[in-house]
Amino acid sequence: MRRAVTRTARATLTGATRLLNFHKRHPPAGAPPGTLVFPEERTPAIVRITVYGPEGVVERDDVPLEELPALILPDRVMWIDVQGLGDEAVLRRLAVIFQIHRLAMEDAVNVPQRPKAEAYERQHLVITRMSRILEGGAIDIEQVSLFIGSHYLLSIQERPGDVFDPVRERIRAGKGLIRRSGPDYLAYALIDAILDGYYPVLEQLGDRLQAIEDRILHQATRASQQGIHRVRRDLLVLRRAVWPQREAVGALVREESPLITPSVRQYLRDCLDHAAQIMDVIDTYRELASNLMDMQLSSMGQRTNEVMKVLTIMASIFIPLTFMAGLYGMNFEYLPELHYRWAYPALLGVMAAVVIGMLVYFRRRGWLGATDEGDEEY
Repeated sequence: MRRAVTRTARATLTGATRLLNFHKRHPPAGAPPGTLVFPEERTPAIVRITVYGPEGVVERDDVPLEELPALILPDRVMWIDVQGLGDEAVLRRLAVIFQIHRLAMEDAVNVPQRPKAEAYERQHLVITRMSRILEGGAIDIEQVSLFIGSHYLLSIQERPGDVFDPVRERIRAGKGLIRRSGPDYLAYALIDAILDGYYPVLEQLGDRLQAIEDRILHQATRASQQGIHRVRRDLLVLRRAVWPQREAVGALVREESPLITPSVRQYLRDCLDHAAQIMDVIDTYRELASNLMDMQLSSMGQRTNEVMKVLTIMASIFIPLTFMAGLYGMNFEYLPELHYRWAYPALLGVMAAVVIGMLVYFRRRGWLGATDEGDEEY
């Protein structure tokens, strides 16, 4: 059984290692700073333009990139949402139009980067990690880069699909302050949506831990041990994404920047609280997963002990029976009681009495069956 547990743990840890390994698109050694490395697949990027203000909203996905500067107005906010990093021409053109620093563009394209917040001459860069639940229950982590300008916000996502639909609905409906505020408030709304996206993921992990605990309490199996390893792997991935993200939001709250107003910093404090709460839940779940692993190993050890106890009791019962059978099975000519007519049934009766006596003794000592104390519930 120990070998089986070791093989299971080794196989599960191998899968976890593949997920946790750091694979980053990086330029060749010695390349100049700001070198961009695009993925091999050249899938077209999805570019959505949303221009809004107190009066209304205009959403388009067919605007030529050359017309973007003309859409930037002092009384409007323009949100350029790019989904996908496969279109090199689009990303390079956006970098030229918005005069993005080459190091900032490198951080947005050469994923993954550690979540952070950095101020540049014309923009404020915020790198975050977004978490979603895909079909089938798999957890997806992707990078989202936010470039906060004076009247615009450029978001670059690693892949299509996001958690920003509630923000888009608020812009369309004009709810709250979003259409009366600047791009810094839009950046706060997106960061808040990203952090809120972690809660369904954590709820799913909590349900998985609860199901594993119930399974272990009923009967510890190899499947439950594999489930614990998978949950611990997912928690490590989430922790690696949230921990630096909390530092990035804290930097936005503390550092002075002309692109982020003091009123928005107050809202960012709420994001900082959410990030801290998410970290607390992740740490709690990690501790619970460790406790479940200890419970799993203890339960499997107890099960092994129960099996060994049954085998030991059976061996203990057959030791005196084997002795008596071996004693009267010796081929001596003058063996006492050998020629008595009642010798055979008498021997069987003695054997039965020995078996019953040993079972009663084991029962009273609590070695066989469950005692009244063990059946009590607390």
